[in-house]
Amino acid sequence: MNDKFIYRCTDCSREYSAKEIIYLCPSCSEHGNQLPPKGVLKVVYDFVAVSGKISNFDRLSESGFFDLLPIASLKSLPPLRIGNTPLYKISNLDGRNLPFSLFLKDDSQNPTFSFKDRASALVSAFAMEKGLETIVAASTGNAGSSIAGICASQGQKAIVIVPASAPAAKLTQIVMYGAKVIPVAGTYDDAFDLSIKATGEFGWYNRNTAYNPLTIEGKKTVSFELFDQMNESIPDRIFVPVGDGVIISGVYKGFEDLLNLNIIDKMPVIVAVQAEGSDNLVKNLNSGLFQVKESHTIADSISVNYPRNFFMTKKFLTHYYGEWITISDEEILSASAKLARNTGIFTEPAAAAAYAGFLKFFSEEKLTSNSRNVVLLTGSGLKDIQSVQSCIQIPEAVQPDLKSIAHLVNPL
Repeated sequence: MNDKFIYRCTDCSREYSAKEIIYLCPSCSEHGNQLPPKGVLKVVYDFVAVSGKISNFDRLSESGFFDLLPIASLKSLPPLRIGNTPLYKISNLDGRNLPFSLFLKDDSQNPTFSFKDRASALVSAFAMEKGLETIVAASTGNAGSSIAGICASQGQKAIVIVPASAPAAKLTQIVMYGAKVIPVAGTYDDAFDLSIKATGEFGWYNRNTAYNPLTIEGKKTVSFELFDQMNESIPDRIFVPVGDGVIISGVYKGFEDLLNLNIIDKMPVIVAVQAEGSDNLVKNLNSGLFQVKESHTIADSISVNYPRNFFMTKKFLTHYYGEWITISDEEILSASAKLARNTGIFTEPAAAAAYAGFLKFFSEEKLTSNSRNVVLLTGSGLKDIQSVQSCIQIPEAVQPDLKSIAHLVNPL
């Protein structure tokens, strides 16, 4: 390969030059409105050339993973601190010592408080190098607030198309960052389709996940960080919240790049966690004809009718023997409360879904002693405080005297 990277279709394996601004494979996507879409592209590097330059993971890390990023310069990245989020080791839950290791990767510590900043940063950098000033995204909230914040830091314009039902906190973020927000009377899928039409009509650069291949490249950086933070070793399991399948594909892609460089010799077991009310990805993994049901879940960030990265995700899960599980909204809310009270980390429902998946594996005794398990926490609970109102109770105001306080802290 003459270029730093090429695009390869995950369905037909056709390859395309990195010099092109391209989204889906033209051949596989030519049939129009097929959902989930075919032709999602994977970024592929010249691993022989990279191996010749990078002899070990330390060298790769010292370079900011530049040789495995599809940009010409690290200086194109936003000035904000993106990634390098904390990995917390948790030894006990509810006063009970754990027989295994539990690690929480807290990506709510990114600038706009979600995992999506990893993808937005790379999309923004690529757009800057190509002279593209306006970026559009369809979003249920997190991706939109992410691209809005990142564009604000880079002096770029952001346009965000959202379902009107998106949480107010996320819409507030988008507006405060100075982006143009366009609510639509419809679903995320409606917003997605409209953003693609607008991309063609107005010449904007599109950030959509499972459409722009660079989003996966941004999200894969979490795998490099995990490997680094775990002393250059891989965990036994990683629990990942799943909606359209792009985050989990990014996790797989990062470790796959390390496999291709012979830095690691096996893939960790990655567990796809979906809400029961929006399980269109996992329920179709073993079916010949994709069947969709209307999504209804409290976890809006993973509420998707058509998981647009379905085919790539299915290939990753199948090839690397991944696992999957569904959990109820009740389990999500319970997990959110347990996580906050045990660890001091307050996550939004989509992130709590991954923790709920971990708790279910734990209760079903699927986690072996001495195993090392990671839960990917993808967004702050302050993104959507309305969803957890049913599991909290705020006392009524009392008179400002000690007697009133005594009745609260030492009830009769």
